[in-house]
Amino acid sequence: MRIGDMKHKEVINTIDGSRLGYVCDVEIDWTTGRVKTLIIPGPSKMMGLFGRELEYVVPWSNIKKVGEDIILVELATEEFLQEAKF
Repeated sequence: MRIGDMKHKEVINTIDGSRLGYVCDVEIDWTTGRVKTLIIPGPSKMMGLFGRELEYVVPWSNIKKVGEDIILVELATEEFLQEAKF
């Protein structure tokens, strides 16, 4: 699978069934060539009008299944919510 293909897959949290959104970026370990984390935009403020300040940073170890249309992850959402790095 290509990284660009991941951007078209919705990320679902298996703990509470919440939809986190779609992958917007990935972090790669250049020495091993493996994906380290998936970056997903966090909840927006004021119905999305003022942009996003937070993002989910999901380590590869928390990804349980990559399907045809979705990516299943297992995480406590507050723990993996970080300030966005623009």
